[in-house]
Amino acid sequence: MRTDTDLTLGKVPALTLLFWIIKVAATTLGETAGDAVTMSMNLGYLVGTVIFAALFVAAAGAQIAAKRFHAPLFWAVIVATTTCGTTLADYVDRSLGIGYPGGAGLLALLLAGALAWWYRALGSVSINRLDSRKAEVFYWMTIMLSQTLGTALGDWFADPETGLGFGYQGSALIFGAALLLLVGAYRWTRVSRTALFWAAFILSRPLGATVGDFLDKPVLSGGLALNRYSATAWLAAFIVGCIVLVPQTAERVAND
Repeated sequence: MRTDTDLTLGKVPALTLLFWIIKVAATTLGETAGDAVTMSMNLGYLVGTVIFAALFVAAAGAQIAAKRFHAPLFWAVIVATTTCGTTLADYVDRSLGIGYPGGAGLLALLLAGALAWWYRALGSVSINRLDSRKAEVFYWMTIMLSQTLGTALGDWFADPETGLGFGYQGSALIFGAALLLLVGAYRWTRVSRTALFWAAFILSRPLGATVGDFLDKPVLSGGLALNRYSATAWLAAFIVGCIVLVPQTAERVAND
């Protein structure tokens, strides 16, 4: 049996309620910030993806090079994945012309392939096994793909014209209910904690995406038509406030 002496502090935050609150806020910010660059600034999905991908590579590189957990740095990488995931999913769904089902299907295959590659290479996809730079690279690659897939799922469910038509509020309720089911599975079943983590991480993305769309999309499309720059700034302030006011501890990593 593994004991506390077999564990050391890692470089990702412990999975507390605060983690998931900031995660959803970050995914919502990713939607509003991504839309601000691609739509409000009229830069387009491809240019937006290049910009945010560069920020992601830089932030992830700093995170992997760091010697210990730094909450601001970790969440900066997460925000980079949500913004890049927003623009990349929009590019795949719309610019490539394969639609929401095609985009979601393609991204799901890529995510499944990344998880399989990670497991084959290191024998685990658990965040308690992020004990090498190779594991961290796999982790951030998988995070990036899960954020992109989550965006595609959110858009597919919510879009009233070319999607499933549940609307932004309806889709948020659907994904929120799915997350509650995962909470129930965590508390009352023996389902793999690693599987539940990745399921929750993926499903929390479309929840944030649909909330973000609800905030900034036109009223005629079911949104509130809020200014994307203001919404992004308020969400960023909320995330920074959470990080500053409530210290986070690092998740423990197994040594063996």
